[in-house]
Amino acid sequence: MKIILNQDVVHLGEEGDIVEVKDGYARNYLLPTKTAVVYNKANAALFQSRAAAIEKRKAEKRAASASLKERLDDVVLTIVVPAGESGKLFGSVTSAMVQAELQKLGFEIEKKKIEVATHAIKMTGTYTVVVHLYENDLSHIKLNVLSEAEKLAADKAKAEAEAKAAEDAAAAAAAEEAPAEESVAEEAQAEEAPAAEDAPAEEAEQN
Repeated sequence: MKIILNQDVVHLGEEGDIVEVKDGYARNYLLPTKTAVVYNKANAALFQSRAAAIEKRKAEKRAASASLKERLDDVVLTIVVPAGESGKLFGSVTSAMVQAELQKLGFEIEKKKIEVATHAIKMTGTYTVVVHLYENDLSHIKLNVLSEAEKLAADKAKAEAEAKAAEDAAAAAAAEEAPAEESVAEEAQAEEAPAAEDAPAEEAEQN
């Protein structure tokens, strides 16, 4: 069946696009939800009259998509899941789990736009999640899948590194203060020296 999309549909097309779909998909979902309308002369003329407004919305969506992609590409997600000692997961990482983690960071992404190769994520490790944005824009997000034991070990290592950094900073600050204190002491001694030299002269004058 030939239809005109009334809104953007992931993996199908954008608002105003004329596409061919299976009759069942159109009758059972696209048409009842007003996601699309049947293609005919009247509807084609209607969308033609709205072409300028549709193109303006597309331009705004492109700009928003480019901005979102720039921010998403810097994101690194960490998901902790139950796993055995070998690293094999007791379950799978889903797009819903990724969506929840993105929400924590302030990103509102539809679950259907998040592509997780669930069949490939059977072990702990580092993976790539693909987020479908507007048109052909894709964002690739780094995903770290850790077991609970690995998370504890990572937290411990991070705490130790932060403590070591704090110790090194304190030692460096103390090293910088030491020469300054020595300089002050030397200046004080230098001021006392002339006073000591003047004392005998004053005594001689009195005699």
